[in-house]
Amino acid sequence: MAWRVIGRLESGKTHRSVTDAVGVARSVLARLWNRLQETGNVRRRPGVGRPRATTSTDDRYIQLTARRNRTENATQLQRQLLLATGRRVSSQTIHNRLHEGGLYARRPMVCIPLTPRHREVRRRWAAEHRDWEHHDWSQVLLTDESRFSLECDTRRVLVWRDRGTRNNPTFVRERSQYRRAGWMVWGGISIGGRTDLHIIRNGTLTGRRYADEILRPHVIPYAGAIGDSFVFQDDNARPHRARLVENMLEAETIQRMEFPACSPDLNSIEHVWDMLRRRIAARPRPPATVRDLEIALLEEWNSIPQSLIYNLIASMANRCAVVSAVRGDQTPY
Repeated sequence: MAWRVIGRLESGKTHRSVTDAVGVARSVLARLWNRLQETGNVRRRPGVGRPRATTSTDDRYIQLTARRNRTENATQLQRQLLLATGRRVSSQTIHNRLHEGGLYARRPMVCIPLTPRHREVRRRWAAEHRDWEHHDWSQVLLTDESRFSLECDTRRVLVWRDRGTRNNPTFVRERSQYRRAGWMVWGGISIGGRTDLHIIRNGTLTGRRYADEILRPHVIPYAGAIGDSFVFQDDNARPHRARLVENMLEAETIQRMEFPACSPDLNSIEHVWDMLRRRIAARPRPPATVRDLEIALLEEWNSIPQSLIYNLIASMANRCAVVSAVRGDQTPY
């Protein structure tokens, strides 16, 4: 390539025309031409830096070993390279070679374990809803419960600090070993709006309480506002599938969406819960009592922009397409 460039320049071509023909920058052409005038050759001068600790074969071995054993750390890869080739390198060199190959150490994604039956149900559900359009999803109310405690730490709040100050009390976030007090809440979202956030007080949620405290005051009025095409979605928790709940929905002629088990990635409201946790953690004064937490939950729930909820529900077509592509397996949502 270098001699092709020189040949064009010696034939009288302009730098601009050679740049357009070869596809390199004009500064590269200028350096090649100056090097030819000074040394009579276009080869690069020998470097004066530290020689590379590994060969190209060693680099391929390091990257191939890391791809075959994804959980091995740099020290283990360093030991394997020593046993295989007799070449001793530092762990930093191992890191550098992995980075050159596009490999970086990251925390693995944590997901719910799926059985073959779960995957088949998820794949079938995604195939049924993949072609749903905006009008279809606008009739659906997506609901779920989630627990919020006073220790609402999303581990996403970062601090700017100097090296060696990790244990400085200013930069330490205390965390109790046991779960602190909090609230279990229920909520529902749709393209056109959301329900009120319901605080579940005084014990666990049962089928009777689900019918009396959630369905009757929240879901049934919401269904009446949408009309006969209303579709109600909830998960397969035991209180949701109680016989009295089924009877109430049937008596109110409310259509329930069959939802696959172990599929939080197919429910857009999970992202709303995550958003709610981050908003509470980012408040100037985090809640100190359960009463403060209740007030914060209600305020932040009502202040979440509806446009964000709209975008989350609008992503359902993409979610179904991804689930179908991986044949019901885990997705990054």
